[in-house]
Amino acid sequence: MTKKSTMSKILIVEDDPDIRELLRFNLEKAGYTLFLAEDGEKVLALARKHSPDIILLDLMLPGVDGLEVCRTLKKDPELQRIPIIMVTAKGEEMDRVVGLELGADDYVVKPFSLREVVLRIRKVLDRREKQTAPAILKADPLVLDLDAHTARLDDQLLELTATEFRLLTYLLRHRGRVQTREMLLDRVWGYSFEGYARTIDTHIRRVRKKMGEAQNLIETVRGIGYRFQAQE
Repeated sequence: MTKKSTMSKILIVEDDPDIRELLRFNLEKAGYTLFLAEDGEKVLALARKHSPDIILLDLMLPGVDGLEVCRTLKKDPELQRIPIIMVTAKGEEMDRVVGLELGADDYVVKPFSLREVVLRIRKVLDRREKQTAPAILKADPLVLDLDAHTARLDDQLLELTATEFRLLTYLLRHRGRVQTREMLLDRVWGYSFEGYARTIDTHIRRVRKKMGEAQNLIETVRGIGYRFQAQE
């Protein structure tokens, strides 16, 4: 059976078609799965249908404005845990304050840089992940103890470097999700992709070699990157 790949999903709520397309193009390029809404009335239905990992919400929307959308989302038991990043104009300081009081997680101010948007999305997602991340990660026969910083395979200790351990931890935390080389360099190494694909491939090869017969847990997704095998 072919396993379905999944990436972090972002719902963009923006009425300006040029800004919406700019965000869509660049966030898809960064490895995210995108869903789009041009007004506040469609947000609830889209959020329930696609279960996004984060919502990028413009406050100045036609009809139902962003603050009302935020208020409604945070009152809904099924949707209130979805992080929200508000997008506001430079002079809307009071709206930002109200939005944060309603439960929004962060904000960006127009005109924004795409690098800042990606950085804020990543930080909110990382913060959410750390709040719920278990100290022990398991994928039989592999066990990672994040507190002890150890990896065991069939109860045998794996001799991993610090970078190899971070790489394996990141892949296992995002089990079943395709990780592009760009994403891995950014989130494991901490720098942007500038032609360093060989760095990722070399480390994956070393980790696989140390995992022996269990190396197939790390799958190659041709033309994209890598994925830790989805739960059977």
